[in-house]
Amino acid sequence: MTDFFETANVEKLSPLDVKMMNPLKLAYLGDAIYEAYVRIYLITKYVSTPHEMSRRAVSYVKANAQATIINALKEELTEEEWTIVKRGRNQKTASVPKHAKVSDYRYATGFEALIGYLYLTEQKSRIYEIVSKGIAIIDQIKEEKAVSTEEINKNIEMNDEENNETSKGKE
Repeated sequence: MTDFFETANVEKLSPLDVKMMNPLKLAYLGDAIYEAYVRIYLITKYVSTPHEMSRRAVSYVKANAQATIINALKEELTEEEWTIVKRGRNQKTASVPKHAKVSDYRYATGFEALIGYLYLTEQKSRIYEIVSKGIAIIDQIKEEKAVSTEEINKNIEMNDEENNETSKGKE
């Protein structure tokens, strides 16, 4: 099976060339790759409109989510992988999204740089592993938030019922 480089008649980069590449270029590529895998996950898991899937995707691809993923997986990364993350994290960027903390944005850039690096060094099974674990981490956080939101709503309802009964007793 031919790969993109052969089909497009583009020379493959050596592992050293990839390692020396500007981390923002790696992040640029990693961002697209990560989002593509998130989209694949969403279209296979949910039956919903493209608009709804785009809305769901945000919870996986926003800077805070990516920073959470990379920090949760830190101990599972190789020294080489963590070095790529740190290079991406430490790279100066022109801007920061208005809805992200600077630290989250930097770690997200490191995460994306790692995905781009793994892609260009043809470590696709490692990408699958990291992305799958990352999605599971975000799903678990979302589930915990839903449970705690559900508990809060139940408590509010119980308090409302108690207040209504107390009010009726005073009448």
